[in-house]
Amino acid sequence: MEQLTLTTPALLFSAISLIMLAYTNRFLAYAAVVRSLHDKYQQQKDDALIRQIINLRKRLYLTRAMQIFGIMSLLLCVLTMFLIYIEQHLLAVWIFGIALILLILSLALLIREIQISVEALEYHLGDIEKKARKKS
Repeated sequence: MEQLTLTTPALLFSAISLIMLAYTNRFLAYAAVVRSLHDKYQQQKDDALIRQIINLRKRLYLTRAMQIFGIMSLLLCVLTMFLIYIEQHLLAVWIFGIALILLILSLALLIREIQISVEALEYHLGDIEKKARKKS
């Protein structure tokens, strides 16, 4: 096995930073949708809104987990760099491996969140199609 150097975990910094930016943007978009749904629900207590709220809650929890795993991965990359700096190479390799696993978990949760988002959009499209058929 090759020696782990400072540049290896440092390479993940930009990738993890971009991922975290994307996660934050998703979270902010969900916050806007939650506020909108709240206002709509106050005006009309509709079952369709309840389904949207349930779906959105799942997505929010997944996004939170994605962010936590991503942040932990970044934190362990920094710890890896510190361990390399103080010449604790074996421990650095193990910590870096854990950081990679956390990043993999974060990305796997992103895949699941995207699947749930598509399901929500399919529901909306189906609802539009039903209304269009009733009109014609």
